Amino acid sequence: MSEKLAHEKVLRDPIHQFIHIQDQLVLDLINTPEFQRLRRVEQLGVTAFVFHGAVHDRFGHSVGAYELARRITDYFNQYYQSQTEGDGLWNPEEQMVTIVAALLHDVGHGAFSHTFEHLFNTNHEMMTQAIITGDTEINRVLQSYSPDFPNKVASVIAKTYPNQQVVQLISSQLDVDRMDYLLRDAYYTGAAYGEFDIDRIMRTMKPCATGIGFDISGMHAVEDYIVSRYQMYLQVYFHPVSRGMEVILEHLLGRVKELLVEGHNPSDLVGPLLAPVFEADHDLTVQEYLRLDDNLFMTAINGWQDYPDQILSDLSSRFLNRKPFKSIQINEQSAPYIDELEQVVKDAGFDPIYYTAQNDAYDLPYDDYKPTAKKPRTQIDLILGDGSHRELSDLSALVASIKGRASLDQRFFFPKEMLNNGPDDLFSQVHQNFRSLIKNDTFIPGER
Repeated sequence: MSEKLAHEKVLRDPIHQFIHIQDQLVLDLINTPEFQRLRRVEQLGVTAFVFHGAVHDRFGHSVGAYELARRITDYFNQYYQSQTEGDGLWNPEEQMVTIVAALLHDVGHGAFSHTFEHLFNTNHEMMTQAIITGDTEINRVLQSYSPDFPNKVASVIAKTYPNQQVVQLISSQLDVDRMDYLLRDAYYTGAAYGEFDIDRIMRTMKPCATGIGFDISGMHAVEDYIVSRYQMYLQVYFHPVSRGMEVILEHLLGRVKELLVEGHNPSDLVGPLLAPVFEADHDLTVQEYLRLDDNLFMTAINGWQDYPDQILSDLSSRFLNRKPFKSIQINEQSAPYIDELEQVVKDAGFDPIYYTAQNDAYDLPYDDYKPTAKKPRTQIDLILGDGSHRELSDLSALVASIKGRASLDQRFFFPKEMLNNGPDDLFSQVHQNFRSLIKNDTFIPGER
């Protein structure tokens, strides 16, 4: 049993009003250096360049996910406690592993959120497990609870924990992670369409033999959640300007890697803390990884504005001063002709390797369980009055209309200067040629 605090700690939170810390174990985990690092990793990466209020961090999201897990498991303890083995109800002994997994689920996130993973081939879930089970303060705190507790928590993150109720509360199509980040991101971006009735959803949650279900009375609240998620991806997470900033960030970090390959002095270019990140064929250790945060990279990018390499200097300046690449929509028909656009950009004096990009934004708002899928999703089940289960889209026409339908936005990014039309523009004819390939912000083969 975890030692209860004599007086619970309460953190004020703009989303859930209060975060209640009742266990010494949870407080000790929050106070570890690894968890405090999350204050220096922004939740939405470069999105703040578009939605200026979106400067919230992974720390707030993590304690928010913990609070939702605490409330739900408290509710299960009170109303759905297992009476006999195999009855499919909730075992209160699972509460601690659930709330700790919720608290720590993002502790392995790198700087600039998912952008870091794309460029440096890391996986935040794998790094989270390594932090939980490795030589860290978090691991030592978890072991103080029980020697096997780190492995239990890590298995929840890995989705291999034997109790699917616990796994689905942390990772499914409707879990504490998604519920918190949708509400939190909507609040800080000002995007009201990300809001939904979380209290109603939590009141209709039920533990069952297959995991977590939802009482039929909560169907409309679940529908609202799915539509909110759909809208947030289209309007916030897929925003072309933030993606244009992300492209610049990826290219400038890619340029650093290339300069090091060409023989530039690592001490002059990246310094000792960033050197392991850019070292070829080097797997970051947990301790090296934990030194990385947004502040470290922003300081480096600030310095790179004065680096003698023109491409790195220019990209760094564009990033810090919010000069995003512009974009046009492309599709399967136009994709084979992208070389033509890249050539025109090159004719204007820009290296297309660093000044153009094809970027696809993809999301599947909801899908049912497909056992043959590469990554099968846990479907959302509704529980009827007679105790039987029905998959959500069987009863919801709204969800059925978007089930399995991916939101895909394919774009080609390029420097804003390509749209210039000034009389003194040295490349005015080249820019005119570029604009002639575009119609209504879309590149369509045959449209000239």
